[in-house]
Amino acid sequence: MKLNPKSLVRPLVEKLHAYVPGEQLKIKGIVKINTNENPYPPSVKVLNAVKAAVDGRLRLYPNPTAEPLREKLASLHKCKPENIIIGNGSDELLALATRTFVEPVSKRADSRSTVQYFTPSYSLYPVLADIHGAAVNPVPLAKDFALPSPALLRKEWMFDAALAFVTTPNAPGGHGYSTAELETLCRAHKGVIVLDEAYVDFARENAMALALKYPHVIVSRTFSKAYSLCFQRVGYFVGHPTLIDAMHKIRDSYNVNGLGQVAALATLSDLSYYRANFKKIIATRERLTVELTKLGFQVPPSQANFIFATPPAFAAEQWLEKLRQQKILIRWFNHPEIKNSLRISIGTDAEADALLRAVKKIIARFKGTKGTQGT
Repeated sequence: MKLNPKSLVRPLVEKLHAYVPGEQLKIKGIVKINTNENPYPPSVKVLNAVKAAVDGRLRLYPNPTAEPLREKLASLHKCKPENIIIGNGSDELLALATRTFVEPVSKRADSRSTVQYFTPSYSLYPVLADIHGAAVNPVPLAKDFALPSPALLRKEWMFDAALAFVTTPNAPGGHGYSTAELETLCRAHKGVIVLDEAYVDFARENAMALALKYPHVIVSRTFSKAYSLCFQRVGYFVGHPTLIDAMHKIRDSYNVNGLGQVAALATLSDLSYYRANFKKIIATRERLTVELTKLGFQVPPSQANFIFATPPAFAAEQWLEKLRQQKILIRWFNHPEIKNSLRISIGTDAEADALLRAVKKIIARFKGTKGTQGT
C-alpha cells in the first residue's frame, strides 16, 4: 500500500504560510543590515562569562525556570521574580501567550478565540494565530504608523479579544508610542494585551510600568536586538503572576539554554557598555535619516534600530536587488501596504557609509542612463 505523506499532516498545518526570516547570505564582504541585529559585539564581560561556562556543566540541564536571571531582572524592573518568565527568545513567549490565553476556533470565531494586532506590524503574529487555529483581527494603523483614531478604534478594535499584540515601537515602521496613549488603549481593552517592546532601548519611552499596574497587561522584552545576544535566544515577559504562572504550566521544562542564561546575567552586570552602544546606534540612525533624505528617500522618524524608507527612482524591490549587487543586504516585504518601502537596520558608521556610497552610485547610474536616453 502506497501512503501519501500529505495525508498524515493536519489540514490546518498543510495550509499554513510559515514566517519568513531575513536572508542569511554567506558572502564575503557583505554589509548585512537586514535583520535588526546590534552591530556591536557583546561586552567583554559577557564573552568571558560564556567562555568560562564552557566546561563540565555542559552535561547538566540548565536551571529550569532561569531563576537567577529572573531575580536579576526583578531587581532591575522593581518587581518580583513571580512577575517574570524567561523564553527561548521573546518569540517563544509570544507563542506561549497565544496557546495560554486564546481558545482555538471550534464552530464560530468569537472574542475568546481572537488574536488581535495592528497592521502593518510584526508578521509573526498572524502566523502564531494560524498555527493555533485562532481567528485574527488585524486593525490598520494610520498612514504614518501612528495608532488609529479613536473613531476607527471603536469601529475596528475588539476590546474583548482574548489576546492583543502591540509592537511598541512599531515594526517595520519604527514609530514610537507614548506611554500615555498605550495606557489609554490598555485601560479600554478587556483581554490580555502584550506590549512587544523588542526595540524599546532605542525609543524615548517604555511602558514597563503598565505591566506592573494592570493585571491584564504584559510587556515583552528581548536580549537580541539591543543586547547583542541573537545567537543565544533569550527573551522575557513581565506581567501579573497569575498570567505568568499560567504560561509556566505549558512552557518546555528546560526552555532556555544554560549558556544563554549565563550570557543574559552577565549582560545585566554591564549595562553601561550597552547604553553607550544605544547612543551610537541612535546617532547613526539620525545621520542616516538625514543623508538618505538628501538623496531623495522619504524617511519617517524612527525610534527603533532601523529606518523604514521609501526610495526614489526605482521600485523598492528593484532597490533591494541593486543594493544586493553592491553587497548591501537590506529587507523588503512583499505586502501590498508596505511594498514601496525598505527596512534598513542601523549598523556601524562604516556600514552606514558603505550603504550611502552604494546608494549614490545607483542614483548616479540612473541619472546617467536617463541622460543617455534623452540625447
